[in-house]
Amino acid sequence: MRRQHWRVYALGGGLGHLTRAGALARAAVARGHAVDLLTNSPFAPGLPLESLLGPGATVHRLDARLDKAATVAAVTAWLGASTPDVLVVDTFPRGLAGELPGLLPTVRAPRVLVHRDLNPVYVERFDVARAVDAFDLLVVPGEDAPFAHHPRAVRTPPWLLLDADALLPREQARLRLGLEANGARPVVAVLGCGRPEEVVDARDTAGRLRAALGARADVRWLVPTAGDGAGAAGGLAVWPALAVLPGVDVLVGSGGYNTVREARATGTPLVAWARPRLYDRQALRLTDGERVTDAAELEARVASLLEAVLRAGGPGRPPAYVNGVHRAVDAIERVALSA
Repeated sequence: MRRQHWRVYALGGGLGHLTRAGALARAAVARGHAVDLLTNSPFAPGLPLESLLGPGATVHRLDARLDKAATVAAVTAWLGASTPDVLVVDTFPRGLAGELPGLLPTVRAPRVLVHRDLNPVYVERFDVARAVDAFDLLVVPGEDAPFAHHPRAVRTPPWLLLDADALLPREQARLRLGLEANGARPVVAVLGCGRPEEVVDARDTAGRLRAALGARADVRWLVPTAGDGAGAAGGLAVWPALAVLPGVDVLVGSGGYNTVREARATGTPLVAWARPRLYDRQALRLTDGERVTDAAELEARVASLLEAVLRAGGPGRPPAYVNGVHRAVDAIERVALSA
């Protein structure tokens, strides 16, 4: 297959949009395609995205603090820089600032929407159904979505940033977490990502768990980059966290797409808050066994899961998993070729 040029639009806060788009870009680059990825994630400046995605990837990092007008201007310039073989938009068919309906007619290439669950209030208020019709393909990455039954929709298994064979073995993962490779104590990892106040909340949660669990477990507060609280504040910069999950016995995080999918794919028990979001519905993504509503419930759930690990004589072998991103690349390649 000839080399294709993809443009991937992944605007949105936190790490969710960037991680999902990064998974797609990494798989596309591995097939020999060139990918230009646009992100305004506040975490992006500190992440080694190019090295993870591969030599065919170019990452355009917009300042997360840009106002609406500046964001629209930056998107307009990015779209007009060259004509791609395909344009991929993550989650928001209208764009983060509602700019895409006016810009898409200028893109002389097939358009693909990565379509996941959206708040129905947003769908109705902004006539998302009309915006969706501007796309030649909808790729539904492993969860239900408002237009999952659209005639141009293709479902895939969940997407992950790394395939199973790219994860660290348990011993190496423990070393990366600053622990003995063959240590006996189980590990609790608290993910510090999302909004700034949620990163701080994760730090505080890790501190409470250390106090409550004592010598029964090693607790690690994981942040994406050194600037997010590593070092003196006690955080450990680990990205992507998926790589070290074979060394984690209990994961504490939120109900975001990537956290939930990574935990389930690797068989890592998850204890999670359903964080409030304008567009995402985290409570629906979490099971009753994963979701907690206050700190006391969280601590009790973590302690119970650790007891189960110890009764079982340690963690089981992480399962292999199917990464749906490869099926998505297949579908997008076909759309690009048919243009």
